[in-house]
Amino acid sequence: MFTPNDRATLRARLLEQAQADPRITAAAITGSAAANTEDQWSDIDLAFAHTTPLEPVLNDWTETMYTHHNALRHTDLPFGPWLYRVFLLKNTLQVDLAFVPANEFRPLSPTFQLVFGEANEPTAQPEPQPEPLIGMAWLYALHVRGAIARNKPWQAEHMLTGMRNQLLALLCLRHSLPTAHGKGIDQLPDAIKETLEPTLPANLTTPELTRAFRATTEALTHEVDEPLAQTLHQLANL
Repeated sequence: MFTPNDRATLRARLLEQAQADPRITAAAITGSAAANTEDQWSDIDLAFAHTTPLEPVLNDWTETMYTHHNALRHTDLPFGPWLYRVFLLKNTLQVDLAFVPANEFRPLSPTFQLVFGEANEPTAQPEPQPEPLIGMAWLYALHVRGAIARNKPWQAEHMLTGMRNQLLALLCLRHSLPTAHGKGIDQLPDAIKETLEPTLPANLTTPELTRAFRATTEALTHEVDEPLAQTLHQLANL
C-alpha cells in the first residue's frame, strides 16, 4: 500500500521528467491535489501538452512507468483530443497521465494547477441537464421490468443499479452537486439518502427485486413530470 509521501515523491519525479522532456511543453496537476482535497486514498493526476506525434511520447512514458515506477497494468480513456493513460502500480497507487496536443492544452475543470508552460483559455463546459438523465432512467426501468418478468435476476439487478444511478445524478443536479462518477452522492442531505435506502435490494429474489424496483420508481416520480410519473407507476405495477 502506498503512503501520501510515496505519492508526493512520485508526482514530483514525474513533473521533473516532464520538464526535462523537450516534447512536453506544459504540465499541470489536476484532480484533488489541485483543489487541496487529497486524502490517503487519492491518486496522481497530471496533464501534459505535447508538440510531437503522441505515439512515441506515450510509448516512452509508458516504458518509464513500468521500468522505473513499478506499473502493473494500464488502460486508456480517450476524451476528445485528450488521451488519459491510467496506470495501476504494484503498491496500489493509481497514476493518471493525460496527454493532449499543445494547442488543446487547457483547463477542463476548476481543478487545474499549471506547473510549467502555458495553457490555453478554458472553454465553457455545458451545464448538466436533467432530460438525458431522465431518459436513461426510464430506459433502465423498462429493462428492469422485463428482466424481472423473464426471471433474470442478475440482469434485473444490473438494470436497477443503472436506474438508481440516474436518479442519484438527478438529485445531485437538483442540489448543485457533481453528477459524474457518484462524486456528489455522499454530499446529499442525510434525509434524502435515508429515503433512498429502500431502493437497494437485499437479495436477488423476485419479491425483493420487485420491492426495490417499486421504491426506486417512486423516488424517480418525484423528479419527473406527471405524465411520465403515471407511466412509471404502471411499469412498476408487476
